[in-house]
Amino acid sequence: MSGSDDPTIQDLHHRLADVGHPVDHHEVAAGSFGPDTTRALLAFQAERGLDEHGTIDEATHAALVEAGHRLGDRHLYLHAPMFRGDDVADLQLRLGSLGFDAGRIDGILGPDTAGAVSDFQRNIGLAEDGIAGPLTVDGLRRLLGRTTGRQPVAQVRELDRLRRGRPDLVDQRIAIGEFGGTAALAGALTRLLRARGAHVLQLDQPDEALQAGTANEFDAGIYLGLRLENDSQCRTDYFATDGFQSEGGLRLAHRCAHALDRALRIHLEASTDQTVKTACTGRRLPILRQTRMPAVLCTLAPASTVVLATAEIADCLAAAITDWLADPTAEPT
Repeated sequence: MSGSDDPTIQDLHHRLADVGHPVDHHEVAAGSFGPDTTRALLAFQAERGLDEHGTIDEATHAALVEAGHRLGDRHLYLHAPMFRGDDVADLQLRLGSLGFDAGRIDGILGPDTAGAVSDFQRNIGLAEDGIAGPLTVDGLRRLLGRTTGRQPVAQVRELDRLRRGRPDLVDQRIAIGEFGGTAALAGALTRLLRARGAHVLQLDQPDEALQAGTANEFDAGIYLGLRLENDSQCRTDYFATDGFQSEGGLRLAHRCAHALDRALRIHLEASTDQTVKTACTGRRLPILRQTRMPAVLCTLAPASTVVLATAEIADCLAAAITDWLADPTAEPT
């Protein structure tokens, strides 16, 4: 089969163009996965808050499919498997901006979103069927202009839940996830948190969706993921998308970033001229999107230093979680 006849590459080029990242016409005509296809993929992954590697993995393909859905193109309702897509996220954002709690704006249509659709329909006099069809979407579009810029109700309610939470580790349910090379650190952190009264579930499934589902079933109040990368700097990520961010995740991620800086500074700055500064970023990684609690993914680097500093990192992360629980709504610094 010639490159131009490969339906997989043709589909990729079509989807990239559809979401605003067209590939050079020479590569499209040849049906090849060349440098410009890689460039377009990298730009899409960066825009969507995904890992940036310029290749098609499961998360990138799913994001491309979801990005092609626009509100009004299909009827949206509670269904198994759940509808996912940018149209769902748009629906959630519009409902939340009008004061209807559709849950987190994650592009996944669950019971909260379906209930918010029914509430909205009842309020504007439509048949209360929980289906976001043409009449419901038209109603949302007509009303949204009055509330542009309002914080979605899900963010407000998340902050309220955080204010009412227990201010210490006793009986807190915490999920610690490890992704390759961080088993020793995850174990050390788990032991520290359990010693301070927390109920900790340590997860080691390589699949992010499985980890998220297990953390949700455990009814964790916090998810902290750990992964090792061949990079020069650490990073902490929390869930954020267009028009929404996890308020708890944002604040915990900043605490964890400061903790990693403290733990690694002695080891790195003593042996190199490298300055330690952990980046803190809102992203749409699957583990952050699919967990239902404040979640942070810590990407640890460089690996050689992380191994040497395992005890210090565990101690500093435990302290960061403790400090966050004591004041979970404090503005990040």
